Amino acid sequence: MPEQQILVLDPTGSDPDTEHRILRERGSATLVDILGVRAWSVSDPALLKQLLTNKDVSKDGRAHWPVFAETVPTWPLALWVAVTNMFTAYGKDHSRLRRMVAPALSARRTATLQTDIEALVHGLLDGLDARPADDTVDLREHLAYPLPIAVIGNLMGVPADQRTEFRTVVDNVFATHLSVEEQAANTTTLYDLLDTLIEIKRAEPGEDMTSLLISARDEEGDGSALNDAELRDTLLLMISAGYETTVNVIDQAITTLLSDPQHLAHVRAGRSTWQDIVEETLRHEPAVKHLPLRYACADIPLPDGQTIRAGEAILASYAAANRHPEWHGEDADRFDATRSSKEHLAFGHGVHFCLGAPLARLEVATVLREFFERFPDAQLATERGKLELLPSLISNGHNAVPVRLRPAAPTHSGTSR
Repeated sequence: MPEQQILVLDPTGSDPDTEHRILRERGSATLVDILGVRAWSVSDPALLKQLLTNKDVSKDGRAHWPVFAETVPTWPLALWVAVTNMFTAYGKDHSRLRRMVAPALSARRTATLQTDIEALVHGLLDGLDARPADDTVDLREHLAYPLPIAVIGNLMGVPADQRTEFRTVVDNVFATHLSVEEQAANTTTLYDLLDTLIEIKRAEPGEDMTSLLISARDEEGDGSALNDAELRDTLLLMISAGYETTVNVIDQAITTLLSDPQHLAHVRAGRSTWQDIVEETLRHEPAVKHLPLRYACADIPLPDGQTIRAGEAILASYAAANRHPEWHGEDADRFDATRSSKEHLAFGHGVHFCLGAPLARLEVATVLREFFERFPDAQLATERGKLELLPSLISNGHNAVPVRLRPAAPTHSGTSR
């Protein structure tokens, strides 16, 4: 088949729906340029699942991406491929690193956090309730952000006075419009914060996950514990993935529900549940649009006759795959919490499936249920199409979600008779 021109992905993510449609139209996999790096974008869900479970596909760029050393110094997304944690590990290293943190995020452990999460949500809603009746509030800033930050901050033992700084640098990690120099400076700040956290927890350990990982690093000498780089980068992964993605799902779910009254009507009439809303949001508007990067360890022939060559990069285009018509029909672009199958790839697939999925689902379902019970008449303060998207081809959310919590009652004019 004739070779297609490489599609340059928009680093500002200004029109993702159109870009994802183009990716699907170009076939199951197509070559793209992601901030100067060439990769195979895979938008066909069946092929993507196969690759995500293929032993010949790795996430270890140092071992399996020949251009790793020359690319990292000049690529704005260097941190995404250069960290040393389970996100970029392969084989036995991945199993070892994942095993270290899995217990803290198990479904059973997550269930024990229900009461704490509800208390946090109630406190945030009390703050919103105290606002003037005619106030417009940014729910991304005052609800979607603070809940996940508090949950992961408590789980990891991040001091309250450090959480705002972590938020700023993590937001920049997901931004894809920054220069190489800006991202390098942000990475330096991020690691300084992680070093400070490790220093604090070494001096005064607690029952949090950071203290437990430090203890394992310092006391276990059988080679199975984290080394210094793995410790820092595991904390980075837990803190960043533990809140940024959940913020986006809360943002997208609330935005969708307030954009079309029928979605809430389905829940209130029992035709769908809050869990249905969560899953359809994850399918329709996943928190991560594209996830860099994976690498072919051997030549991988594709069904359409193309071949991903050994050493070439692979970009998992989750958002495009989630709306593929061969998976969810011709109405795949439509949000419908009553659809029979809401299967998606928002949390990945295979051995790298997101450990935090149960926690994210619990947080989003809780905040939606409690928010719409407290503010049943809330309305978006602007049209959904006018909301500004985050400047990112990775992170899928809005800069702000302005909402009127208690719309003013309509005024009636005219003479009485």
